[in-house]
This record gives sequence, structure tokens and C-alpha cells, in this order.
Amino acid sequence: MTHTPEDLNIDSDLELEARVGLRRVGGLSTELQDITEVEYRQVRLERVVLAGVWTGGTLEQAERSLRELAQLAETAGSEVVDGVIQRRDAPDTATYLGSGKVKELAAIVAAEGADTVICDGELTPGQLRQLEAIVKVKVVDRTWLILDIFAQHARSREGKAQVSLAQMQYLLPRLRGWGESLSRQAGGRAGGASGGVGTRGPGETKIETDRRRIRAQMSKLRKQLKELHKTKLVQRTARERSGIATVALAGYTNAGKSSLLNRMTGAGVLVQDALFATLDPTVRKVKTSSGREFTLADTVGFVRHLPHDLVEAFRSTLTEVQHADLILHVVDGSDEDPFGQISAVREVLNDIDAGEIQELIVINKADIADPITIAHIQREFPDSVVVSAKSGLGLTELIQAIESRLPQHLVSISAAIPYSHGDLVARIHATGEQIVVEHDDLGSNITGLIPAALEAELIEAGFVRPPSHVEVV
Repeated sequence: MTHTPEDLNIDSDLELEARVGLRRVGGLSTELQDITEVEYRQVRLERVVLAGVWTGGTLEQAERSLRELAQLAETAGSEVVDGVIQRRDAPDTATYLGSGKVKELAAIVAAEGADTVICDGELTPGQLRQLEAIVKVKVVDRTWLILDIFAQHARSREGKAQVSLAQMQYLLPRLRGWGESLSRQAGGRAGGASGGVGTRGPGETKIETDRRRIRAQMSKLRKQLKELHKTKLVQRTARERSGIATVALAGYTNAGKSSLLNRMTGAGVLVQDALFATLDPTVRKVKTSSGREFTLADTVGFVRHLPHDLVEAFRSTLTEVQHADLILHVVDGSDEDPFGQISAVREVLNDIDAGEIQELIVINKADIADPITIAHIQREFPDSVVVSAKSGLGLTELIQAIESRLPQHLVSISAAIPYSHGDLVARIHATGEQIVVEHDDLGSNITGLIPAALEAELIEAGFVRPPSHVEVV
């Protein structure tokens, strides 16, 4: 599809300039004065040049995407020395950038002393191989960069397994693109007549061996994740049986979800000014001023063009979102494109079948956001809540908004509970509403509204006085 200058929101001169050569994008350098500024860096500091293809939208959007790629590269432990964008109707099928522009990119790489090129898109195996042959340095794409960041930040057994699975799913069809050395034939007497059982014949190529091993490892990881998912399912089922409502934090990476969780629960979750600092879900309990309890789950952040393999690998983690009664969609009010963030997050929510769950937009970072931007978001989402996880601004209003949206699946009961079962009385107080207690010589006589699951336990124990009628409120 051919775009006109009007479609791209640029003038004819800029259109001509963009098509003639690479456009350098300024302000991308992330050189650190001291590498110890970022303690979680686990790879050597690489010098990278970014490359993007601008196929549609405005120039501002294209440059914004490359700036986000620079943030990703910095998070992975790299130093961005330059960034370029080429205007094309579509990426070149052979070399991503046009063949002539790849040579210009190679010159920039040589001049800057870079050792890596990162492309702002997903490369095919052929594009990867041909780009490396021309620029003479390592080439990775946006997808692999995100996977690399996840690999650095994974801490739990489940998180590490999920990232490894996603990396292998991505790597499998691209093995040939990572160097011709992978296709060497087996050496020694593998093809000889006296090589022994299973060694005769033409021999297995190195790439075939690698593929077979990767598939075996992927199968092992899937089994491991399945077992871990069963454990989490038991834990979630127990929470659901308790009748406590569930709320999940979702949002763009670095929107402040973990900071908000810490502010609301005192959870002490790691908070960093970096993309994808949180990979492993954290679940904490919150109690409102009226005594209502709910669980609050922090989840991995989303990003534009989040790799499909990564979404699939983290599907078990994202079940906290899939089964939530309410999603707190946290938006960075200080970001230059908050609506783009909202669209990207909703796209992932739809991918994991969570798009129909009740959503509350939470505009975070009000302490540094432009009031005009916040007002614009509020006009678009009138029921949104403005907060600052850093200062605590708006937290009371947020808790009230959450409480008003939580489902109330309670039933009316009248029960006589012996003093020996004080634990049941405590649970009734914790999860019920409108509870009235009278004491006699035998125990506690209780009336009120409690979760249906707790009512079933009381009936089974013989503590409920008939008639007990269901009243969903």
C-alpha cells in the first residue's frame, strides 16, 4: 500500500528526504558515566546502533518507537550510540532496510565502533543472515531483545522456564541465521562403515542436532510449566473458595504497577525505573476501611509488539489477569503517548481472553504528569482514577472505586457456632457483611451475609439453622 504525504502527516520535501536516505534519530545515546548505576546488568556493555523501518503513521510515532527500542536496549545492558529510520512502504524482504541503506548502516556501525545492530521489528531467518553478512556485526531484532531482557530479570523457577521456552520457540526456526558454523557435518568416522551402530550414513548436521535437542528441551519445559500451573491453580481455587474478590494490576511496562502494589499493600516488591522489572506475579491481600477484603495481583508489564511466543509462554502467569473480578489498568500519565499504551495493553488483554473483564483505568504518576494530559485521559475515560504511587495521592479514592466495583456474591445465613470453632467465626467476620453476633452458653449465634463457599462449610458442619436462603447482593 502506498502512502501519500497527507496520510503520513508530512510534507512533500520530507517524503522525498525520507525515501532518499536514512534519517538519523537524535537523543538516543544512553552512555552511562558509571556502569554501576544499573546493578541488574548481567551482560557486558555493548555498543549498539538501532535501525527502524517507517511504514506508516507519523514521523513522530516512528521516532517514538525507536526511542522505546533505545530504552529496551539500555535495560538489556547496552549503550546506544546511534539510531536510524528508513521510510519504506514495507521492510525489504531480503535485508529489512533497502540494500543500499544497509551499506550506509554498515558504515555507521564501523564509524561508531558498534558491535551490535538492533532492528525495530521481527526479522526472518533470511533477513538476519543477510544483514549480518553486510554489517559484519551481530544483529538482533526487537523480539529477541525483549526475550533477552526477560531472561535477565526472571527470578522464580516458573519465570525462568517460561522465558527459556519462549526463547527456544523463537530460536528454533532461526538456527541457520545464527552462523554457518551451525550446519557443519558430524566429524570423525560418523559416515564410515565401521563407525558403530547408529553412526553410519551421511551423518547428522550440527543444525539438525541442535534442533532435536531444542525440541526435547521445549517438551521438558512444557511439562515443568504444566506441573507448576497445577500448583498455582490449587492456590487460586483456595482463594476463590474463600469468597475473596480478586483484582489484577495490568498495564504498560514501567507504568508503576509494582509501586502501586507496594503503596497499597506494603508488599516490598522490587521497583526499578526500568522496563520489565517485574516478571513473577505477586499476590497480596488488601482490606478496605469498611472491612471488605480483596486480593491484589501484580503482573508482568506489556509493551507494543509484545512477542507472541512470550505471551504464550507466560499464559499461565497471566491467569491472574484472566480470572480477576476487576482489572486495574495502570497508565503512565507522564508518558508522551498514554493512549498508545492503553491500546497496546488492551490488545494483549484480548489475546489472553481477558478483554471482557471489568476494567478500571488508573492514571499514575500524577506528581510528574502534565495536568492537560491527565485531563485529556479523563475526558476519554470519565470513570478513571488519578493517583501517584510515589506520593500516595488519590489512593483513598482508588480503594473506594475498587470496592464499588467488586462483585458481592454473598448469601444470608443464621448459624449457631460452638466456641470450639472460633476460626469459623473469625472467617465470617473477615469475609462477611452486616454480621450480628449474640453469645450464649453453647457458642455464638450469628446472622448476616457471607460467601456461598463458607455457607457450604457451615452447612456441612451442621451449624446453619434452617431455613438458609440464597441472597445475591
